[in-house]
Amino acid sequence: MVNVGIIGYGYWGPNLVRNFSLTSDCRVVAIADSRTERLIAAAKLSPGIVVYKNADDIINHPNIDAVIIATPVFTHFELAKRVLSKGKHVLIEKPMTSSVIEAEILINMATQKGLLLMVDHTFLYTGAVVKMKQLVENQELGNIKYFDSTRINLGLFQPDINVLWDLAPHDISILNYIINEPPYSVNATGVTHTNNTIENIAYLTINYNSGFIAHFNCSWTSPVKVRTMLIGGDQKMILYNDMEPTEKIKIYDTGYNHVNDEDKKRVLVDYRTGDIHVPKLNTTEALSEMASDFITCIQEKKQPKSSGKIGLDVMKILEASNKSIKNKGCEVVLDRIDRSIEKKQTQVFN
Repeated sequence: MVNVGIIGYGYWGPNLVRNFSLTSDCRVVAIADSRTERLIAAAKLSPGIVVYKNADDIINHPNIDAVIIATPVFTHFELAKRVLSKGKHVLIEKPMTSSVIEAEILINMATQKGLLLMVDHTFLYTGAVVKMKQLVENQELGNIKYFDSTRINLGLFQPDINVLWDLAPHDISILNYIINEPPYSVNATGVTHTNNTIENIAYLTINYNSGFIAHFNCSWTSPVKVRTMLIGGDQKMILYNDMEPTEKIKIYDTGYNHVNDEDKKRVLVDYRTGDIHVPKLNTTEALSEMASDFITCIQEKKQPKSSGKIGLDVMKILEASNKSIKNKGCEVVLDRIDRSIEKKQTQVFN
């Protein structure tokens, strides 16, 4: 039995408590939150779970084996570092930390202590994403050419992170999970309408050496909520609509062929339109699958699907996007970011 403590009982906290409470070989022992009204709500919904106002009560609890951190992003690093230093496994909500260096430090700590460090990229456990990965790996779409994501809503303006850090981690994690190629560079632009430095609308493009390209449209200011994704191959294309209750994925047997007419300096395009296929998906709640993966990996000492490495790769893209936005959309090469991080890490550890 793995005893779990949860720090943070805001928007996502009740979902975490419910799913971990239903997970085999897991017992939610305690919940901590600094707001009294949240603790009152937690005590009513889960009367068998102890509630604390101070996170230290969970971190120092002698009978807790693993801690879930569901607090604002700027608190993730210090809380996770304290949890790991007490010899406890840790699950962190996305995004993993406020910087790549912080993420690297946590991964190194967990490795040195033989502890599990996992990031809650819940979408990796959905039936839709599992199916899309399967389709890409089986080359049913042909050669993958592009990835286009729209995640917009009239949504909660975050006080500490911009809209890319809030919304894009979902789809960046899906991209990295499905596409087996490291990105080369990013370009990002964004704007704030709230007289601060936190962008509420942003666009991110991720470039690859192969010519594959990924694009993300994120906004907190849309009058409608849209959660769509296009993955295009040279044989077939996928439309993923997470707002669709039943037919979340549609596979279009659609494409085109082209010939370059050198004499007339033009491209001749021949279009092909075929059938639309709606595959059957696993409907198990993704958060339940994620919770089970976390507990199983603790018990069996394995790496989870949503590992610290997955979280770190997302962080590298987010950090590069910040640099690009602040420099008016200039291209930021990711391996240069990596070299800069290595230099800073050396300074930190020395």
